[in-house]
Amino acid sequence: MAEKEKGEIQYQEAIDLMRKLGLQKLGLTSSWGFYDDPKRLTFTLARYKFVSKMLEGRRNVLELGCGDAFASRIVRQAVGKLTAFDFDQDFVESAREIMSDRWQFDVRMHDILDGPVPVSEDGLYDAAYSMDVMEHIPAEQEHLYFENIIASLDEHGVLIVGAPSLESQEYASPHSKVGHVNCKNQRDLKASLEKYFHNVFTFSMNDEVVHTGFHKMSHYNLALGCGKKR
Repeated sequence: MAEKEKGEIQYQEAIDLMRKLGLQKLGLTSSWGFYDDPKRLTFTLARYKFVSKMLEGRRNVLELGCGDAFASRIVRQAVGKLTAFDFDQDFVESAREIMSDRWQFDVRMHDILDGPVPVSEDGLYDAAYSMDVMEHIPAEQEHLYFENIIASLDEHGVLIVGAPSLESQEYASPHSKVGHVNCKNQRDLKASLEKYFHNVFTFSMNDEVVHTGFHKMSHYNLALGCGKKR
């Protein structure tokens, strides 16, 4: 290749590395989101950034409902070990296909309604998170979702759950509404976690912004539970 005539030298290391390694890939769900509504990808990345900051330094973390796990490496960057689960084979295969050598984590198939996830070789998990899953769980099976996740947590384990708010469903796309059978307002989401944790802290999101404003105007809710009830 002929010597480049123009360019800024500070970018050359990155250009050379990407030409050597190949461009990073999006997975099935992240590719579709970037194609269908590109800004949606920023919302997903912001949610995972929030999780990564809340769980930073945790030793052994569980993700339930990872999809193609494109954003999961943001959490992997902040924790000692990450194991991600999804019940859809296509998503698990996609997650493995786009896995970065630099940010390795295990991706496995499991349906949380069938029972707790397999115990890690490092024992019980000290943290878990589940984004955009609970709204797909029928209300009458919600207890299985929580009980089976919590069964995999150690005594001091914490859980973060994120889901679209009930109020947001008026504006949700037809595609989204098909699978959303259990959306909650923020108070009801908190009440669900309070059945299993002594302390529950709630946050709101509008687009990529996390805040503690008026919850009825929240498009997306996050709840963090700690202090497991026996």
